[in-house]
Amino acid sequence: MEMQNILESINYWAVLVSGLSAFFIGGLWYSVLFGKAWMEIHNFTEDELKKSAGRVFGGAFVLAIIISFSLSMFIGPESTGSFGLFAGFMAGAFYVSTALGITYLFERKPLKLFFIDAGYHIVTFTLMGWILGTWS
Repeated sequence: MEMQNILESINYWAVLVSGLSAFFIGGLWYSVLFGKAWMEIHNFTEDELKKSAGRVFGGAFVLAIIISFSLSMFIGPESTGSFGLFAGFMAGAFYVSTALGITYLFERKPLKLFFIDAGYHIVTFTLMGWILGTWS
């Protein structure tokens, strides 16, 4: 398939919704579910986090859209929800989380932080893949 055809076959609404899903999950993950533990590991205070929130959330949104866009090209235009779910899970668990694990090992970061962050990416990529596969 030619690059022009690939770009034309992408459902950009699905890319947007998939990217926004990362914010929904992140909002739950890093506040209600694991926010206190994550903040303690990093020695963050709520005031520190509020200072640069606009830049962080803006940058995270752009990066989530880039992830969603590339994942949609990986999943393809003629996919299903179940394949998208599987592909998203595999990407989150076996690409992102393992790469994160290597970095965390060399940086001597705590295992608890790895599980929090890797878990977020696995859940996020899985949901993104499902959205993209279902809405292809």
